[in-house]
Amino acid sequence: MRYFPKSLIAALALLPATAQAQAANPAPAAVQAGAYKVEPSHTRVQFAVSHMGFSDWYGDFTGASGTLSLDPKAVAKAKLDITIPVASVSTTNTTLDGELKSKDWFDADQFPAIRFVSKSVKQTGARTALVAGDLTFHGVTKAVVLKTSFNASGVNPLSKGYTIGFNATTTLKRSDFGVKTYLPLIGDAVALRISAAFEKAQ
Repeated sequence: MRYFPKSLIAALALLPATAQAQAANPAPAAVQAGAYKVEPSHTRVQFAVSHMGFSDWYGDFTGASGTLSLDPKAVAKAKLDITIPVASVSTTNTTLDGELKSKDWFDADQFPAIRFVSKSVKQTGARTALVAGDLTFHGVTKAVVLKTSFNASGVNPLSKGYTIGFNATTTLKRSDFGVKTYLPLIGDAVALRISAAFEKAQ
C-alpha cells in the first residue's frame, strides 16, 4: 500500500482502532462542561443564494474566532459569541470574491467582521436546539435563530485537544442588512450552513 506521510487519512489510519473509536462520542451527556474557543481550521460558514433563478451560487467564510460556554446539564444557559472576518469570503472565483468585498456588496473595509452573539438557547431534542441571538453584518444588527445539532465530543487524536462539534442552519434576507445589489436578479434569501468545531480552553 502506498504511504502518504502528509495525508490526514493516512495519519488517522495509523492510529490504534481504539483511539479512532474513542475520538468522537455522539452522546450529548458525555460533553465536558466548561469554556471553549473556536477551532478555526475546521469551522466554516457556507452561504447559498439564487443566481437569476437558474442556479444556486455558493460561497463560504473561514477564519472564525470566538467562544462557547456550555454545560450539558444546563443547555439553556449556554453562551455563544462568534466573529467571522468578512475578507475571508471565498467563492472559488477570484473576480467575484473581490466584488463581494467591495462597497457594492459586503464592504469589508468599512465592516470587517460578522458577529453573532447568542441571547437564548432552547433545547428541542436530545441533540438539537434553537440558538437565538443578534447577528451584526454590514453595520446592521438583526435577530437570527440558528437551528443547531450536536455532532460529537472527544479528544482529537491529532491535535490532542478536547473538541466538540455542531452543525447549524438558518436563512436570512440580505436586504435586511442593507446589501441590495442586483435585487431581485440575484436572490434576497440567503441560506446559511455552518459547521463549527470548538476546543476546550486550557
